[in-house]
Amino acid sequence: MSRRLREAPAERQRGRAVSRQSFDSLFESFERSVFRLEALPVYDVGGADAERFRAFQEGRPLSVRSVRTSPWLARIAVSTVTAGKAWSRLRVVDSPLTPYQRYSLEAYRESQAAGEEIFLAPRSVGRDWGPDFWLFDGGTPMARAALMQYSPDGQFQGFEFVEDPEVLARMEQKRLVAVANSVPLNVFLAEDVVGA
Repeated sequence: MSRRLREAPAERQRGRAVSRQSFDSLFESFERSVFRLEALPVYDVGGADAERFRAFQEGRPLSVRSVRTSPWLARIAVSTVTAGKAWSRLRVVDSPLTPYQRYSLEAYRESQAAGEEIFLAPRSVGRDWGPDFWLFDGGTPMARAALMQYSPDGQFQGFEFVEDPEVLARMEQKRLVAVANSVPLNVFLAEDVVGA
């Protein structure tokens, strides 16, 4: 299925480049659901995230992230708790986990506490997970998406807005299949699914 997404003609698969402000507005304007697919082994994080990752690698305590300290987590909590919207994320993981994937588990616990559903899937389950994307209101007439662009070493390079209904339908189908082949975060942690 993801192979079909990649085989779509470039002009229909890719959308138009959008500004950071337009991208951010997607998180304010979605009606029902937002889904994130993360498929890279590592992401080159910056800012406070870079310091948290360094602390994790060095075995130091991580700074606390909660709905009180993180605008991102507050956004998730407000939209899920007060507005009844759904946030979910699927993280593709390797076996063994990369250092960044082990670190991500901490952030996922925090996001889950704010109301985001987190799923993990072993990379071996799918042949082609990429590209990363955000899907807003998937499976509805209001669906739209942002394809995330990264360098091979995980440096963020930008995003493209997707409006093509056929591409959005394939992305929704990819989401459904990916979630069906994953486990929730708590199950992953309890069962040590890929040898964390």
